[in-house]
Amino acid sequence: MDIWPTLAALIPSIGVGVLFYVAMRAIVRADRNERAALARLDAEQDSAVDGNGTPTRDS
Repeated sequence: MDIWPTLAALIPSIGVGVLFYVAMRAIVRADRNERAALARLDAEQDSAVDGNGTPTRDS
C-alpha cells in the first residue's frame, strides 16, 4: 500500500488545524493581556480616589 497519497490528502487539513490553533492562541492571549491591563487601570484609579470619592488629582 502506498501511503504518500493519503499523507498528501491530510497535509492541508493539518495545516489549517495548525493555523487555527495559532490564531486562537493569539486571540486568547490578547484577551488575557487586555483584561490584566484593565484590572491594573481600575486598581490605579481606585487607589487615586480619596475617602470622599473625589479624585486626588485632575485627570
